[in-house]
Amino acid sequence: MAVVPTPVPLWQRARPLSDEEFDGVPWIRSLSNAEQEHARAALRAATAQPGDLLCRIGRAPTYWFGLIDGLLKMSNDNSAGPPITFTGIPPGGWFGEGTLLKREPYRYNIQALRRSTVAGLPMETFHELLDSSLAFNRFVLNQLNERVGQFIAAREIDRLNDTDSRVARGLAAMFHPVLYPGVGQLLRITQQELGYVVGLSRQRVNEALHALQSRALIRIEYGGVRVLDLEGLRNALFVPDDDTGRPS
Repeated sequence: MAVVPTPVPLWQRARPLSDEEFDGVPWIRSLSNAEQEHARAALRAATAQPGDLLCRIGRAPTYWFGLIDGLLKMSNDNSAGPPITFTGIPPGGWFGEGTLLKREPYRYNIQALRRSTVAGLPMETFHELLDSSLAFNRFVLNQLNERVGQFIAAREIDRLNDTDSRVARGLAAMFHPVLYPGVGQLLRITQQELGYVVGLSRQRVNEALHALQSRALIRIEYGGVRVLDLEGLRNALFVPDDDTGRPS
């Protein structure tokens, strides 16, 4: 009988960042030259396959993570409570700083929705930079401030009965210019992946995207979605006109 090989843990496959990957780290240029070298020596990158968990509820944190390429989902799947997807994480996003600051186990899962390249800064280096770099402190503080608003919005999205509004707000969250500076105006995402993020079927996401496009909030492009009016997308609220839940 064939023996199924044991998967190699993600961080046993880690490697140093390339020059291009290092230059793309959004907080790195605010550091002094010595701090940049210290961070570069510690930073590692690895490739996560679809379904791989980077963070798991109840596990102790070891890294501060950033997404170089791909797409991740932050959720409470498999927890004791009702399932909630907090947000999708597109390229350029760094996450998990609150858990590292408190040195407590994760209260959420981070899962790869597609093949994704992820960077990690060891927790020890994260705290060393906090202790020595004012610029790094400012970046982390700004992250925490923006994250509070993001999670408040996530709770509001979860309570919305209208699915077009859910898709609009979920998309807007992934175009956050501070938390996800690598996205720009075009998000590379499939309708199936967006469905995983907002908790809807691919068919329902397709209908919602066309409704948003008809209001000139987005443009559906091959392999992704382009935002035309981010503020309008953030504030989009569709009012159902009948029992089917379709917007008026």
